[in-house]
Amino acid sequence: MQLFARSVRTMLRPDGLLVVLTDSDTRVALVAHNSQYANPRPDDPLVQVISTEGPRVLPHVTRRALEALGVSVDYPVRSWVGAPIIAVGRTLGVVSAIANTPGQFTEGHVHLLSAANAQLGMALENARLLKLIAGGKGEWEQTVDAIGQAFCVVAPDGTIRRANRAFSVIAHIPVTAVAGRPWISVLPEDWADPVSRALAAAGNHSQYELRSGARVFTVSALALAEPRGTAVLVFEDQSAKRRLQDQLIQSEKMSAIGQLIAGVAHDLNNPLASVVGFADYLVEEGNPPDSMRHALEAIRHEAERAAAIVRSLLNFARKQEGKRRAQPIAPILEATLTLLRNQLMASKVEAELKVDPDLADVDVDANQIQQVFVNLINNAAQTMRSSGIGERVLIHATGWLDGVAVTVADDGPGVPPEVADRIFEPFFTTKPEGEGTGLGLSICQGIVREHGGRITYAPGAEGGAVFRVELPAGVPAHITQETAIPDTGELRILVVDDEPHILHYMRATLEAWGHAVEVASDGATGLARATTQPFDVVITDLRMPDPGGRELFEALHRDHPSVAERVIFATGDTVGGDTLAFLESSGRPYLRKPFTLAELRSALGKAVGPSDDTRT
Repeated sequence: MQLFARSVRTMLRPDGLLVVLTDSDTRVALVAHNSQYANPRPDDPLVQVISTEGPRVLPHVTRRALEALGVSVDYPVRSWVGAPIIAVGRTLGVVSAIANTPGQFTEGHVHLLSAANAQLGMALENARLLKLIAGGKGEWEQTVDAIGQAFCVVAPDGTIRRANRAFSVIAHIPVTAVAGRPWISVLPEDWADPVSRALAAAGNHSQYELRSGARVFTVSALALAEPRGTAVLVFEDQSAKRRLQDQLIQSEKMSAIGQLIAGVAHDLNNPLASVVGFADYLVEEGNPPDSMRHALEAIRHEAERAAAIVRSLLNFARKQEGKRRAQPIAPILEATLTLLRNQLMASKVEAELKVDPDLADVDVDANQIQQVFVNLINNAAQTMRSSGIGERVLIHATGWLDGVAVTVADDGPGVPPEVADRIFEPFFTTKPEGEGTGLGLSICQGIVREHGGRITYAPGAEGGAVFRVELPAGVPAHITQETAIPDTGELRILVVDDEPHILHYMRATLEAWGHAVEVASDGATGLARATTQPFDVVITDLRMPDPGGRELFEALHRDHPSVAERVIFATGDTVGGDTLAFLESSGRPYLRKPFTLAELRSALGKAVGPSDDTRT
């Protein structure tokens, strides 16, 4: 009670503190603590309010406020807070604090006092339990055996006086055979040192780690007052907690990897933009022979393929807003296999994708559904690699009701029949320790259910495992007919980019189309030229040293709105997250690096519209 009162005085700084406890047997209320509380008594009017109505605070105590509560007090009080002491559903007492300063207590102090009361309630309840334990060995055993923590009472000579059933499980001996044996003889040898240190530090709240195979425990010791030198050893199984911590760390690592990939994507897409741009330029303007044309087209194709891989990796790794829309399943499955191509090759697993024609679109968040298929295909590959059985995975998308069903079938060892019913349970895994968390399939099931579908498992007809993901159809998005790219005429164009090669090929290409081109290698130069010279179009990279494309646009929008309406953005980052939100809010056309010359023409057309002789 002294510790509790000291803590409350530290938190609340009251001028008076009263603690009233109710005897658990007689139900008589008694003053358990009084610290400068005017007229302390168990039937104090403010105490009665708390007993009947629960936690209360009056920042400013006035006669009217007290009358609203139906009480009056015969001592000065300007601010008041109180809360009941509750444990295991029973009210054990009341704490009331008063202050002479108006406004000293707030709603926040109610929460602080309630939290402190909860700790006191647990302490009082534990004291009651210890009293019951002292009443008889049978009651003691029934109580402590229901506790999940393992503990034993150790006498000064090192022998065990009592232990609960959880301790006997750790010691691998019957609970009736524990008493009287030295603790060092019933615990694993490598536990001797940490348990000895825990006993030496009894009462200091020190914890020491213990390991038993894949399980992790902590041990601490509590000193008992009588007989002197007696202590209680408390063992807690931390295995599940450690698994969750490891998973959290892994999640943080994945988040960091996603951020790293975002930067790498920008750095890769810039040189890829130069490769695609120059290849397009040479094909279009250089009039190369057929042999050279084929080589240039191959260069462009492979650069675009590299860019697609970067986009797929980034879309999977980075955190994205969950947006569902009706879309075909084929591109999602193709992107998944692109993402896993190298991993499947390393596992010597061949993956085949088969998509039936005329499938309905599905209403999905592509990133979440891709995670489902990544996990299913990856699980199949890992199982076949570790077992040495199987070498093929078939992904087949077919019609299902009005939606789509995708089966992932492998020719591996399959799932043992005795555990097949448990594979979707959280934390259940058939993989060796350290290779699986047991969360993959349960998370997949959750994602699919959130999409209104289901995922099932069945053994393959000729061995292996078959997982089937069923997804409902979505409402098709309105499809607009493509329009021809308008003739923009000759334009005055400013290109702002910190990549010299991009500036080179953009100037060469645009000048070859008949446009007048100025370039700027940084945002500051670009902003100065855009505001002092007349341009029909300003093409700016989004990510540059200060100011970047976003800051350049915002400055133009603020000070030169007519120039801001001529901006085209280019980004080397895969569009998503904050970048996508900004581009959509700006209402301006944008190019995703690497972009083709056709995409560049289209962006110019969107920026300025058809040729107009009145344009200045």
